[in-house]
Amino acid sequence: MTVEIGTELPPLSVRLTRADLVRYAGASLDFNPIHWNEKTAKEVGLPDVIAHGMLTMAVASRIVAEWIGDPGAIVEYGCRFGRPVVVPNDDEGALVEVTAKVTKDLEDGTVKVNINAAFEGKSVLTGAFARVRVS
Repeated sequence: MTVEIGTELPPLSVRLTRADLVRYAGASLDFNPIHWNEKTAKEVGLPDVIAHGMLTMAVASRIVAEWIGDPGAIVEYGCRFGRPVVVPNDDEGALVEVTAKVTKDLEDGTVKVNINAAFEGKSVLTGAFARVRVS
């Protein structure tokens, strides 16, 4: 696969609901009440229940996996959690919008893809990137 530097990946929009948080808590065994209990979240200074950081990170990685067609081609992935994704107790949930761009040919058969995940127009992951095998 030939990949041009500057290639923008097709954008991805994902809605996270409280039901998604419950499923993720069960899969990850992360039952921290800030991810399901409004009272606890507010007591610790959060505006409301928030999505798990690792769930947000996983959602953001989908943009690369869907583009490359093989999640196993992602050989490295990293970020820092910049701000929380607040998930309201309604049927719509929180909309996470993900964009990404190929920024560097690493000359070892991989490319670097910079990823941006945003909630309410503000980035939620800092320095998010994936190193992707393209040959």
